[in-house]
Amino acid sequence: MIKITIDNISVEVEEGATILQAARKIGGKVVPPAMCYYSKLKGSGGKCRTCLVKVSQSSAKDPRPMPKLVASCSTPVQDGMVVQNLTSPEVIEARKGIVEFLLVNHPLDCPVCDQAGECDLQDLSFGSGMEETATGEERREFPVIDIGDHIKLHMNRCILCYRCVYTADQVTEKRLHGVLYRGDVSEISTFISKEIENDFSGNMIDVCPVGALTDKTSRFKSRVWFLKPLDVHRNCQKCSGKVVAWMFGNEIYRITARKDKYGEVEEFICNECRFHKKNSEDWIIEGPRNIKRQSVISANHYVKKEEPSVISPIDGKMISPE
Repeated sequence: MIKITIDNISVEVEEGATILQAARKIGGKVVPPAMCYYSKLKGSGGKCRTCLVKVSQSSAKDPRPMPKLVASCSTPVQDGMVVQNLTSPEVIEARKGIVEFLLVNHPLDCPVCDQAGECDLQDLSFGSGMEETATGEERREFPVIDIGDHIKLHMNRCILCYRCVYTADQVTEKRLHGVLYRGDVSEISTFISKEIENDFSGNMIDVCPVGALTDKTSRFKSRVWFLKPLDVHRNCQKCSGKVVAWMFGNEIYRITARKDKYGEVEEFICNECRFHKKNSEDWIIEGPRNIKRQSVISANHYVKKEEPSVISPIDGKMISPE
């Protein structure tokens, strides 16, 4: 085991682990943000640079600091390494610049974006963004296109994290899309006259950290904070059948894969479960989905169990915490 210290907190990890993986073992605010890294996708990471950290001591044998900030998602740990994340003003300032760079071409359409309320870029902007920007150039623009029967692509919102490309490569049977061109004209697109048609293409929607890829079957139907996410399952021959059903009353508005505390898919699901099973009778309900308290999705839905019931000042009746 290798011992590493991050923000004055020590942890032991296996040899070959990255700084980001070590930080996730500690948990909490010590964990750097990650917009492109995905633990279940091989080769992901090293593109968005939001996980930059400062290595103030390379190892116990070599106490010299690394000359530049490094990407925690792709930098392996060394025994005795000392890392600064939130304790480094340099990291905080660099992260602000990275957020500004990611927003250079990103449209300010959060009020009409289906990803609003569960958008990683939105959370990162509020946590590390700048009040003013130094750029005044016009944003690049692309037409909104369909890349399949159930997926809408908003290239204007894309930050080129490559997650959808890796998902198509590693989860689906055949990849029909990728990154075309270079530089500021790079874009995600399909091959000429091709549509994405395979049983697991919908997982590209779940791995997208912004609103570039959206579900056409649930577009503009409701904001996520108006829906109640429930853990449900069914017997499926293609996938595990374990999903999250986003419901309004008894109606299922959309189906998504279950995600862990870092927003990563636990098990990839098939398109039949995602797009074609929208009746509540199709599913066995397990119970309410456990949502992070800081998430806007949890508003008006869940409170901590230890919170006692209170007496209403209006009618004197007991108000349940749920």
